Amino acid sequence: MVTPSNSREIRLAARPVGWPVATDFELVEVPMPAPGPGQVLIRNLAMSVDPAMRGRMSDAESYAPPFEIGAPMQGLAVGEVVMSDIESVRTGDLVVHGLGWREYAAVDARHTMRIDPDLAPPTAYLGVLGMPGLTAYAGLLEVAALAEGDVVFVSGAAGAVGSVAGQVARLKGAARVVGSAGSPAKVRYLTEELGFDAAFDYKDGPVAEQLRAAAPDGIDVYFDNVGGEHLEAAVGALRLHGRIAMCGGISGYNATEPAPGPRNLMRFVTHRLTMRGFLVSDHAALRSEFLREVGGWVRDGSLRYRETVVEGLENAPDALIGMMRGENVGKMVVTL
Repeated sequence: MVTPSNSREIRLAARPVGWPVATDFELVEVPMPAPGPGQVLIRNLAMSVDPAMRGRMSDAESYAPPFEIGAPMQGLAVGEVVMSDIESVRTGDLVVHGLGWREYAAVDARHTMRIDPDLAPPTAYLGVLGMPGLTAYAGLLEVAALAEGDVVFVSGAAGAVGSVAGQVARLKGAARVVGSAGSPAKVRYLTEELGFDAAFDYKDGPVAEQLRAAAPDGIDVYFDNVGGEHLEAAVGALRLHGRIAMCGGISGYNATEPAPGPRNLMRFVTHRLTMRGFLVSDHAALRSEFLREVGGWVRDGSLRYRETVVEGLENAPDALIGMMRGENVGKMVVTL
């Protein structure tokens, strides 16, 4: 394959106020990057679109530095190594790395992870076998300390993280798994394809009422991807010594005013509840166990997944905005 002389990348053109819009992004043609010492050149095949990217588009203090205005966006990608003189990462290898949102990237070899395309398609390593899958696995098992017989509630359950979280709970012996989603089609997906015991459309009425109907005896674990009304409803439903794994709060990511906090926080005292926020990077030691166990479930069909695929780097901003609006089922991926 002849390497072209130019590449394209998506840059952050402006910091969004509220919902991102098309003019917050810029598609730019740049010279082909030249790998330096210890680097390899990668042709990106697909890139991940994740809710956390919205946070990095602002300049608010967070756990990761903000994207720079006029610089390319960043995110996980899977690609083919097209130039390498490094023994550990050879030309032709398929790898996951952190410089998506561009067609070609010069990446430090030590920041790449080789993948096994015989276990699952390459895009699966951006979703069910990648960061979202590990987030679900770690959040349930290490953060929420899932125990056999627990009743589990997962918000945003049709997304990349939530869909894995609910299935891992089921496969690990949860007595009942309940999910919330944003459309009737997603609710059917949860119950008919993924094996959730119950699910509801949060747009159909108050979350607390729908959760009470789906889990009349209460819940033991809440895996939070949404925050807001969902969090307050879950706090109200948690039984004695209930646990919350706080993964995200997508309901407030585009808000221009702070959302009110849950009004029932005294239940943490009366019911001895625990809520713990976490980052997947804190649980990297679980990766081998995760790939072995979840990879096995994917291979034998015990754990199912979907991807929403958008084609073309130029359409990546629309994919991000669409993901924030809940237009995806499972992992949102952009193929290049």
